[in-house]
Amino acid sequence: MFEIGKIPPQILEKLVLEPVTHSKIQRNDIVVRPKTGEDCSAIDPQGELCVFSTDPITGATKDAGYLAVHINCNDVFSSGAEPVGILMTVLLPKNSDEKDLEVLTKGTLEAAAEVGIEILGGHTEVTDAVNKPVIAATIIGKTKNRNMICTSGAKVGQDVVMTKWAGLEGTVIIAQEYETQLQNVVPKTILEEAKSYKGFLSVGKEAKIAVEHGATAMHDATEGGILGAVWEVAECSGLGVTVFADNIPLTEATQSICKNAEIDPLLLISSGTMVITAFDGQALVEKLQKAGVQAAVIGKITEKEKLIQKNGTEKTLQQPVSDALYQVKFRQV
Repeated sequence: MFEIGKIPPQILEKLVLEPVTHSKIQRNDIVVRPKTGEDCSAIDPQGELCVFSTDPITGATKDAGYLAVHINCNDVFSSGAEPVGILMTVLLPKNSDEKDLEVLTKGTLEAAAEVGIEILGGHTEVTDAVNKPVIAATIIGKTKNRNMICTSGAKVGQDVVMTKWAGLEGTVIIAQEYETQLQNVVPKTILEEAKSYKGFLSVGKEAKIAVEHGATAMHDATEGGILGAVWEVAECSGLGVTVFADNIPLTEATQSICKNAEIDPLLLISSGTMVITAFDGQALVEKLQKAGVQAAVIGKITEKEKLIQKNGTEKTLQQPVSDALYQVKFRQV
């Protein structure tokens, strides 16, 4: 069991630095890599724009390292850029041991290999300030031909397209964190399907297709879910939007899990789901589906009001307050 404080260098070398520096991803644009005592890494962006973003993982304990990599990479993908490397600060609670750190590192490297980035460094310690693993990560990316797409780029008259299904990441988290409770209320096949959504958390493929189509705004649907992401795109662009809620794709597994957790899947954290604004959204949907990415037109960018249409009624689309993940009713055991 670890003592409170920084992870001992010999343990850090064995469980983190050795696997990181010998991973199968070795990019040419990384010029200084992490090692004990080295405070900084370095990249050579070769004349491109460097794109930075940061996000924590606080709502999950299982697969926290894996999730941290993907949700941060998704922010860079959403800017139309390519993720290059990631820095991670890992805070472990008291009573953590080598197995905990080994599992976290394995998940981190698995996700990094999937998106083709390197771990550039960070900080790892045990502290009584947290009661479960907390990861804060910073992702570094680079543009192609210095082109960058911003969340604020939506234009009046564009279609709002979403990829995959609403509540994607949240479904994975709930299925893993509350597996014992769910085993009693949902079929095993549903639970296993929900956990398998882990393989859909990257938005790299759809980002590339959307950029080629001419998308002017892209946004990863994180906290606040799909409705929160659409609201943020409209707000950031200084425009309105009408959401066609009946068009939002939902899987049977997400609907079943959210029903039992007594939460709204449209307000559930949904990393892996991208919101895109573009003209001729249906053509974009067809391109995405041809590439094997589920997609649907779920709204229209307008001049002023933010509205949502559902079951034949229309009302104001509200700013999200708290993610549905934090409103799950059953307790962890």
